[in-house]
Amino acid sequence: MEVAEVTAYGGPEVLRLAERPDPSPAPGEVVVRIRATDVNPTDVGLRAGQHPMARQLEPPYVPGWDLAGEVTAVGSEVSGYAPGDRVVGMIPFGRIGGRVGAYAQAAAVDPAWLAPMASDIDDPTAATLPLNALTARQALDLIALPAESTLLVTGASGAVGGFAVQLAARDGYRVLAQASTDDEDWVASLGATEVLPRSTDLATIGPVDAVLDAVPLGPSSTASLRDGGIAIFTRPPGAEPDRDLRFETIFVQTDPDALRSLATDLAEGRLRSRIAEVLPLAQAARAHELNEAGGLRGKVVLTP
Repeated sequence: MEVAEVTAYGGPEVLRLAERPDPSPAPGEVVVRIRATDVNPTDVGLRAGQHPMARQLEPPYVPGWDLAGEVTAVGSEVSGYAPGDRVVGMIPFGRIGGRVGAYAQAAAVDPAWLAPMASDIDDPTAATLPLNALTARQALDLIALPAESTLLVTGASGAVGGFAVQLAARDGYRVLAQASTDDEDWVASLGATEVLPRSTDLATIGPVDAVLDAVPLGPSSTASLRDGGIAIFTRPPGAEPDRDLRFETIFVQTDPDALRSLATDLAEGRLRSRIAEVLPLAQAARAHELNEAGGLRGKVVLTP
């Protein structure tokens, strides 16, 4: 099978196509024919050698967390999946030390990383869901404030922030969502109570009960947070709170029940995602270039 592998730490050009043996399922595994995967900031940071995992993961390796496709083989001790089943899933790339990645035509995976996906959702859209929607869902579960509490979401134009706005609005929060320039209409359509331009001085909008910092801005995102409030960061903030605040960093976990629920929401139109560009696996380097350039309106998806 073909894979796109990181051959050394460096720029996008270190991503190259390679041939690897087709995977076979070990006991307790299924093989998924991957039809789509997306590019996440973690992929880009690790490839550049700027992620802590770079100290322990020796190239060449196959990157990639998210996958959409269908089951082609089922190992012993597996129930609930059969060849031909359409699935979406998140490989817990960091937890497993990068031994399996989704920039590939197929992967042998733990079925606990998967959820069924309806046939009327295309593979590229499905592939944008797992890592980003699970991160948003688990961050909101960690906040766990009563309905009608005020939540500030930074980076609401991005994937995690966009899913967080939708889920938080459904949870009953009053959502203040900070959007990228010229992206305010998209963010408003996700259910935000109020859309804030990127240039907004966050110290002027409070107080808010919680912050989900999906950019992330770091501690500066808490300027409007009330005393006793909670801030959830998608990367460690690098500082302790200087007043009565609670800082937490979200490290996404596999959760088949939550993923199944999110996949149902996507299929039934309760969650929306967007794609900036779909490229073949052979253009993985170009996909990383686009991510590093910024300014995207949606995810870059690879089709192995």
